Amino acid sequence: MKFILAAPGNRPDDWPLMQKAAVEAEELGFWAFLLPDHFMGGRDFGGDSTLDTWLAVSYLAPLTDNIRLGSLVTPVTLRPPSILAKMVSTLDVLSDGRTVLGIGAGSSQSEFEAYAQWDSSKVRVEKTVEGVDLILRLWTEGTVDFQGKYFKAKGAVLEPKPRQKLHPPLIFRGMGPRMLQVAGKYADICLIPLADTDGVNAREEVIRGAKRRQRKGDIAFAGATEALPQPWHDYDRDRYLERFELAEKLGCEYLIVPFPWKTYLESLEDFAKNVMLPPQGLTTRNSWFPSLYRKRDVLFPFESVARVPITGNTVSSSDTYHRRRRLGQLLCHRTGRLASSPEV
Repeated sequence: MKFILAAPGNRPDDWPLMQKAAVEAEELGFWAFLLPDHFMGGRDFGGDSTLDTWLAVSYLAPLTDNIRLGSLVTPVTLRPPSILAKMVSTLDVLSDGRTVLGIGAGSSQSEFEAYAQWDSSKVRVEKTVEGVDLILRLWTEGTVDFQGKYFKAKGAVLEPKPRQKLHPPLIFRGMGPRMLQVAGKYADICLIPLADTDGVNAREEVIRGAKRRQRKGDIAFAGATEALPQPWHDYDRDRYLERFELAEKLGCEYLIVPFPWKTYLESLEDFAKNVMLPPQGLTTRNSWFPSLYRKRDVLFPFESVARVPITGNTVSSSDTYHRRRRLGQLLCHRTGRLASSPEV
């Protein structure tokens, strides 16, 4: 399983915390660090003072090397889809292919009335479908002529294309039947409820939509430990472990993890040590740097890690010996192993 860290928000007051969290999440082995994308947070999300998520994520790119960055999620029609396509493509080039685009239809009426146009849920889903169609064509085709019901483009050229091929991964969030069917058509990763009945039903709905387009094997599923915690919430390790195990039971390949604002970094470290990695012994869950650290279910001490070839997308092939050595030291520290442990 791969882990996605959900940022506490996109408020200016949280910006120092977000910078630290992105760097820490990379060191702890998270696959992605994703920010919510709101222009107005409202009462439930700390007020209406917000940073633009995509500009903020662009700032985080040079602070990190391997972790993926993006949104959870972007209401596609809050911006013109063609402009959004250009923004995400630019970040994917500048970050060397580390961008993730979260897709949603939008749920904040006040936000849409302020910055775009609020429509019925049916129309919002229709606009989302059309917007994603346009984005994907701009990412993959040379010159695009697009004549939709809601969006149009004539002779549009988006260059450079995203670094990732075929395109940056799309994470869909939306539990209604329409959005689940749309996820079946487009999603690379689909967020489903972590409840036995609801999770199975959502998964089956997505798979039915995917089968109609012959792409069943192209979709991975994600669960979330919690909804975005409020400032007064407490971190409960047992609750997070329970949700982790339920995600595994439902066949999720990703787990989205938010933490309470007031103990965000402390909770992040505890989760990495006691949920991502078992608190006792030398065995490790498959999700933790599988291509770097795992050999017959035992951990390498850091000197051995420094000599293990890097494969896959966990750590880029250009990493130096010292980068690998640092990761090994961190892992030994997290699991309580001594740096002088003999090789296994």
